[in-house]
Amino acid sequence: MIATKKKAAVTESSASRSAQLLDWYDRHRRRLPWRPPAGERADPYRVWLSEIMLQQTGVKTVGPYFEKFLARWPDVASLGRASQDDVLRMWAGLGYYSRARNLHACAVAVLRDHGGVFPDSEEGLRKLPGIGPYTAAAIGAIAFDIRTMPVDGNIERVVSRLYAVEEPLPQAKPLIGELASMLLGPSRAGDSAQALMDLGSSICTPKKPACALCPLNDDCVARARGDQEIFPRKAPKKAGTLRRGAAFIVTRDDELLVRTRAEKGLLGGMTEVPGSEWLAGQDDEAALKQAPALKGVARWHRKAGVVTHVFTHFPLELVVYTAKLAARTRAPEGMRWVPIATLAGEALPNVMRKAIAHGLDL
Repeated sequence: MIATKKKAAVTESSASRSAQLLDWYDRHRRRLPWRPPAGERADPYRVWLSEIMLQQTGVKTVGPYFEKFLARWPDVASLGRASQDDVLRMWAGLGYYSRARNLHACAVAVLRDHGGVFPDSEEGLRKLPGIGPYTAAAIGAIAFDIRTMPVDGNIERVVSRLYAVEEPLPQAKPLIGELASMLLGPSRAGDSAQALMDLGSSICTPKKPACALCPLNDDCVARARGDQEIFPRKAPKKAGTLRRGAAFIVTRDDELLVRTRAEKGLLGGMTEVPGSEWLAGQDDEAALKQAPALKGVARWHRKAGVVTHVFTHFPLELVVYTAKLAARTRAPEGMRWVPIATLAGEALPNVMRKAIAHGLDL
């Protein structure tokens, strides 16, 4: 009897929090390019496109890219008919390029296997390329009102503070997911999820959260204890080992020598300048020996300084070497000349743009 009463109290408390969240969201929801006006059904294509772009990337950065993609490919069918090269070029600068390849593969699959219409179940969505449990839940809740809770970084922070979850991430993810699901109302699943996302983005921020403005502040365990900023607890990150390499900036008149990286692996399918392997402990002499064999290059000019870039799992330092070739020099096999004036339209990752800018003094 006591256990039943306790369970009923928890359920009642959760229902109250859900109602408070939705009431707050109706008054303070963010205006985002992929979010429709209140009361309108979200477009699954826009939700999917935004969720893929928002992985590891902030809203401010994603906004312009989302608008560019939508202008070029207004629906999943048009994106599915595009070439992967065009998608990579449009994605250039956004980083984490496997997302772009998965984005294109998913659009192709939706067009080919589903007639250009996204499946309306989490199970069906998870069968598509590049869609994991979180993304399937986000599309399901926001676009199809499936009663499920996608848990992103903002929601992890809100929930871990609300219940003072002591277990560190990533081990705490299953528990946080269960607790977050308790904040779902009987309907409006997508709004419940977006309410928590907005709360984490605007009020329950990593530093100096505005607790006085939070609709859940009376129930927040971490706020009552005064230690909000220590949540979510995180296990110490292992720093990646520094890798070193060389980039070779080769020009003929107003053109630059480039090549396309292998489809699989880091930066797969992207455009790059010729370069050495990126290895831990590699010295400059070893990297220089991997320069492309080019007729007319008697000596490479080394630029002062290095280009630095940080990937998810390791930092990188590149020494940049330059050389100029005579007009009409043919590109080696597997490489091509592109006009420097059109580099903005190439699928160059940020690390390559840095190396080119350093080598050409742009």
